[in-house]
Amino acid sequence: MDASAEPGRGHGAGPLRGLRVLDLATLFAGPLAATLLGDFGAEVVKIEHPGRPDPSRGHGPAKDGVGLWWKLLGRNKRTMTLDLSTPGGRDTLLRLAATADVVVENFRPGTLEKWGLGWPELSAANPRLVLARVTAFGQYGPYARRPGFGTLAEAMSGFAAITGEPDGPPTLPPFGLADSIAALTTAYAVMTALAGRDRTGRGQVVDLAIIEPILTVLGPHPLWYDQLGYVQPRTGNRSGNNAPRNTYRSADGRWLAVSASAQSIAERVVRLVGRPDLIAEPWFATGAGRAGRAQVLDEAVGSWIARHTAQEVVAAFEDAEAAVAQVYDVRDVMEDPQYAALDTVTEVEDPELGPLRMQNVLFRLSETPGGIRWAGRPHGADTDEVLTDLGLTEAEITALRKEGAL
Repeated sequence: MDASAEPGRGHGAGPLRGLRVLDLATLFAGPLAATLLGDFGAEVVKIEHPGRPDPSRGHGPAKDGVGLWWKLLGRNKRTMTLDLSTPGGRDTLLRLAATADVVVENFRPGTLEKWGLGWPELSAANPRLVLARVTAFGQYGPYARRPGFGTLAEAMSGFAAITGEPDGPPTLPPFGLADSIAALTTAYAVMTALAGRDRTGRGQVVDLAIIEPILTVLGPHPLWYDQLGYVQPRTGNRSGNNAPRNTYRSADGRWLAVSASAQSIAERVVRLVGRPDLIAEPWFATGAGRAGRAQVLDEAVGSWIARHTAQEVVAAFEDAEAAVAQVYDVRDVMEDPQYAALDTVTEVEDPELGPLRMQNVLFRLSETPGGIRWAGRPHGADTDEVLTDLGLTEAEITALRKEGAL
């Protein structure tokens, strides 16, 4: 389905039209933040090293030698090459920054400064510029210069410590969770800084440490520890706050997830599975009380689900107005009618690979929708066009190539 056919999503200009973003970042939080801005109309120029493209181009499966992850991460971006460590690269970046609203970078602290491209130089070139600096540990502190990736944030935040079975090891997610949370936060931070610029007339630096947003997403763990000395243990699929909450296997071998966070939902679930007597138990009246009897509730819910097919379970829960969902893999996602109705996975035409299906923009706007204008482009595909638009002559572009800056 073409995204333009759905309300709130399309290929129009988007509400961020006129915003110019220079994406200097790699793997994955910084580039994804720039993608999110580009999805809603920002002009994003992806700047990569001439000899070392963004490693995401080589991450994961490829088709005909073309990395598929890049097609998603690089969408709505023009691509150019520039070696920032060369004099010509430095000067060209400053000229680009003078025309931009936002620069996104994720070099280790001190790297831009080493090249003469620190905040003093960038803000002198453009006092209205917003510089988003996305690093593992932030711009200062004892770990600031350490190399780091999202995996370290997933470990250090406490996420891994509470994930997994009680008798199993701490568990890391099999995808870029911390990076993705940081990307969403960076996009929000950039828009916040731009709102500040509207009032003050001046840009500023966004200092985002990947270890921080995931800690916020985890909820009140520091508060619990500060006030009660409480450290949440690993509970597998169960919750320490509510029950029933688990995954259960149906008669036809499908897994389903049940959540009963609200008291009314918990009552509907136990009635549905033939155990209304549990409602009269004193412990059933609170989420914590039910969590303390999770084994009893899991046996009641699990044994009922095991006697029915997944389709029967979903239909019965829907009739009872109780919360259930099948555990999907990507094949199920691609076939689900709700995702189809929302056009969550949409089709994009690509000159290299033909039609591609990928996640659509994150949300629908009724008046100024975003959209996917194109998928990730080849390395350096737009270098000459970007520099010509900047006002460089053919001779200047040739000179930069001879220098090795492009």
